[in-house]
Amino acid sequence: MNDRKVITVREVMSSDVHWIDSMRTVAEALREMLDVKTSVLMVKKSHDYDEWGMILVSHIARQVLSKERSPERINVYEIMQKPVIKVESEMDIRYCAALFSNHSLTRAPVVENDEVIGMVSPVNLVLDGLGSLV
Repeated sequence: MNDRKVITVREVMSSDVHWIDSMRTVAEALREMLDVKTSVLMVKKSHDYDEWGMILVSHIARQVLSKERSPERINVYEIMQKPVIKVESEMDIRYCAALFSNHSLTRAPVVENDEVIGMVSPVNLVLDGLGSLV
């Protein structure tokens, strides 16, 4: 019998989730990121059949900064990731880590009852999850 302790994504996730509208500019997204001290914003659904999006500082670096584009002239929807891969709050962190590895993810929203309740990253999985076992 396996006595290994299961650690769920809920136990290691960050519950701080910050949102932005897709029509806002990248400059506004940057200001929001600076204000709340985050590197990721979730993008709100535009209608009932829409999907959530996500904008990371890496998107801004690759699609705005490196191409010398003006953040005041680009909307979030132009550079965001959409749809996003979501993880369930009760998922074992081992499977979440495999999902991150298989899809080269750096962040994923954590969902419960079709609502975003947190955000998880490899740092959460390793330091807060695996690190609690050593």
